[in-house]
Amino acid sequence: MPFTHRNLKEDLEDLGGNFDGAPDLEFRSANKALELERSGLCYQRVPPGYRFPYGHTHFEQEEVFVVVGGSGRMKLDDEVIDVKEWDAVRVPPGTWRGYEAGPEGLEILVIGAPHLGANPRDDVEGERDWWAG
Repeated sequence: MPFTHRNLKEDLEDLGGNFDGAPDLEFRSANKALELERSGLCYQRVPPGYRFPYGHTHFEQEEVFVVVGGSGRMKLDDEVIDVKEWDAVRVPPGTWRGYEAGPEGLEILVIGAPHLGANPRDDVEGERDWWAG
């Protein structure tokens, strides 16, 4: 098949409950559903005023976070920046990242490359409550 077509909200399982956080946290990975071979994509919706419970870094993968709705803040290593709708933030490998939603929530697309292969967890280090306080 020369292409793959899926709806991010209707066709992908919501994995938000796997993160032990707010009950309305939404996390949908499109990698398998879109049969991605060289990149990664996920959709996340963070409820108003909520901080995603984990920070993480990658050893090889570069990520781009695109805000498609709402606003919030991102912590990148020791720096905190404000983000709003249609902001794009590139995060290189080795940089720790975390995010929190503003008063209207935060909707983001996360695009990663290169593809992490059969064992994507081998490329990531995560820490619960990395962005505390």
